[in-house]
Amino acid sequence: MANIVEEIKQPINEEMKLFEQKFYESMQSKVPLLDKVTRFIVTTKGKQMRPMFVFLCAKLIGEVNEKTYRGASMIELIHTATLVHDDVVDESFKRRNFFSINALWKNKIAVLVGDYLLSKSVLLSTDHKDYDLLAVISRTIREMSEGELLQLEKARKLDITEEVYYEIIRQKTATLIAACCEIGVLSNNADETLAKKMMDFGTYTGMAFQIKDDLFDYLSSNVIGKPVGIDIKEQKMTLPLIHTLKAANEADRKHYFNTIRRYNNDQKRVKELIAFVKSSGGLEYAVKVMKDFQQKAKDILNDFPDSEARKSLHNMLDYVIERKF
Repeated sequence: MANIVEEIKQPINEEMKLFEQKFYESMQSKVPLLDKVTRFIVTTKGKQMRPMFVFLCAKLIGEVNEKTYRGASMIELIHTATLVHDDVVDESFKRRNFFSINALWKNKIAVLVGDYLLSKSVLLSTDHKDYDLLAVISRTIREMSEGELLQLEKARKLDITEEVYYEIIRQKTATLIAACCEIGVLSNNADETLAKKMMDFGTYTGMAFQIKDDLFDYLSSNVIGKPVGIDIKEQKMTLPLIHTLKAANEADRKHYFNTIRRYNNDQKRVKELIAFVKSSGGLEYAVKVMKDFQQKAKDILNDFPDSEARKSLHNMLDYVIERKF
């Protein structure tokens, strides 16, 4: 899998190296504590898939320029801020096998650092008068917040339909990938139609990405370090579960809703529910939907002339649904 990521990066290798420098610069401040935290963020970074989307989409229609680097930094600032805030909300002390910021510096500092990173993403656009990028990131921040709140509200009532689930994952996950792709082409002066097309491409990719994440909850090979059944324990209704319960008879539905509501920490009951989802075809259904989203994204890509960037984005789409973590 690491080889696939390296292959995807091939057309943008130089840009990604330069981006690391520019991203670090975009976070710097006059406060020593903040600089200590941001240095830590840079050293514990992940695969940086989102900046890769920005650069590859820019290369679909032109070259990477200074505005592309700013756009990629804005996206990574938002993404990092949401991870920092998420760790506080989830009381999570580990992130990518490192201690999280709230574990090292406590919640108050973590929340303020997250706020600082969000403000930096906005300032990066206003300082350079990139108002088209500002519109994209403002919308993205709003949608991500709405998606989180919608999920929390629905988790309390457990009344998530398939349509509501798609709306939650579109806002929570897909909207940021959509922003990457839109910003990539906007940095090369794309018109409204092309920007919308790439936004759709990112949305379909993000939907497939999140469904893949939700499928990990049912796989016993615990490769992503996430315990099996954790979504059920957290009362998160994901696609395999929603589809299974919708198709179940009244008695089964009642029994398993009771498991999610009252016995979500009972290992035996959670295991029984996972087995029921598997035997009822819940996983196959989710895989089919995931592949449909992937195909929709590929159809958009195929409208573009053949290039290294297009090939890498195709590989990225395959990686999204074939990854093991």
